[in-house]
Amino acid sequence: MSKSLYNYVRDQWKSPSGDMKLLQKERLVQYRREDATVKIVRPTRIDRARALGFRAKQGYVMARTRIRRGGMRKHAITSGRRAKRTGIAKITMGKNLQMIAEERTCKKYPNLEILNSYWVADDGRYKWYEVIMVDPNHPSIIADPKINWICNRAHKGRAHRGLTSAGKKSRGLYNKGKGAEKLRPSRRKHMSRNKQSRTPHPPRKT
Repeated sequence: MSKSLYNYVRDQWKSPSGDMKLLQKERLVQYRREDATVKIVRPTRIDRARALGFRAKQGYVMARTRIRRGGMRKHAITSGRRAKRTGIAKITMGKNLQMIAEERTCKKYPNLEILNSYWVADDGRYKWYEVIMVDPNHPSIIADPKINWICNRAHKGRAHRGLTSAGKKSRGLYNKGKGAEKLRPSRRKHMSRNKQSRTPHPPRKT
């Protein structure tokens, strides 16, 4: 069976040839000179963008966001404590970098909703993600039955509530069955529910 154009593009991203590696280096030089978040005309990875819901029509907007790699870096502590409790290195965040990139993009474009995002490049210091955004007030989006679900108020600020694919992965919702009993609806909500159930009832007054 013959492969489609998108399959060839995907294969080139999975195992890049020499020309693709050279092109990626040239892109990195350009990306480093840009701002942290820039709007782009078309997706760099058309296969990945299409798979995640992008369509080349009015109402869809693309942006590329830069995020610093690594965990949290704290300042050195001046007050006295043992070395074990200094807490400078090896401090990781509860969110993945892709989710943080989506949140920062959402803050810059508050009138748009984040649909999804995907990785495009990284170096020793930064990672770049391209974010697919949708205008929920655009007439073509409202008239499209495949995407007008995002116009509902229930999806307002979905990137900040962990409802995108990267957000669900960060919350552990792609784990199902045995070992994932405490993940739903969320780890914090599960803890609060169990805490209430374990609290003994006060004795009745006679």
